[in-house]
Amino acid sequence: MFEKKNKNILSVYCTAGFPSLNSTLIVMKSLQAAGADMIELGIPYSDPLADGPVIQSSGSIALANGMTIAHLFNQLKNFRNEISLPVLFMGYMNPVMQYGFENFCRDAAEAGIDGLILPDLPMFEFKKEFGNIVRKYNLDFVFLVTPETDEARIRSLDQLSSGFLYAVSSSSTTGQIATLGEQEAYFERLKNLKLQNPVLIGFGIRDRTSFLKACTYANGAIIGTAYIKALENTTDPEIPATTMEFINAVK
Repeated sequence: MFEKKNKNILSVYCTAGFPSLNSTLIVMKSLQAAGADMIELGIPYSDPLADGPVIQSSGSIALANGMTIAHLFNQLKNFRNEISLPVLFMGYMNPVMQYGFENFCRDAAEAGIDGLILPDLPMFEFKKEFGNIVRKYNLDFVFLVTPETDEARIRSLDQLSSGFLYAVSSSSTTGQIATLGEQEAYFERLKNLKLQNPVLIGFGIRDRTSFLKACTYANGAIIGTAYIKALENTTDPEIPATTMEFINAVK
């Protein structure tokens, strides 16, 4: 996933079906045109444990718009004809299990999705059952680590992850203002572990200053809430210009 570039990587989170049901591909194409390096495509869920109020609200709107996993796969048919960026699904186990875990992995791989981030899939369950299915369909799987994760567990999660390791900047939900200075020891610790995967820092990265700061400790950073805020009250025709302005301000 990082053959072409391995530093200052900007991954951007967007919610499928937001701001309108058919915005998904417009947003993805706009992110690619504006210079994002990777897309984290959020699957809306009614009880998203790791997400703050802004992303939760976008998910609620997407669900009210009629977004489902089946509808999303319909939208993503042939998206690889237009989008070359790495794209990962970010979601939660409940809707994935309702769809059928193997069905989900198979359809994701067929659509051209590169990997999965499922924060509520425990490491033990991944090792015992789900990891084999993920690997069967050649999907990357990204685990999250936090400031509280001890070294042994970080190394275990790094071994099980492929693509990258997601370093949560603080033990809170998404969208909190990140005071990255307070986490310097944690980021330095991750850097010094010389992990096998690239590391991207997420949660609270919102502008050029926090993005560049995160990039001094890791291979890049993930922005979600700030971009979702930029898309609020935006109509589909306005999305490309809004996205270009947002990405230019960060990069």
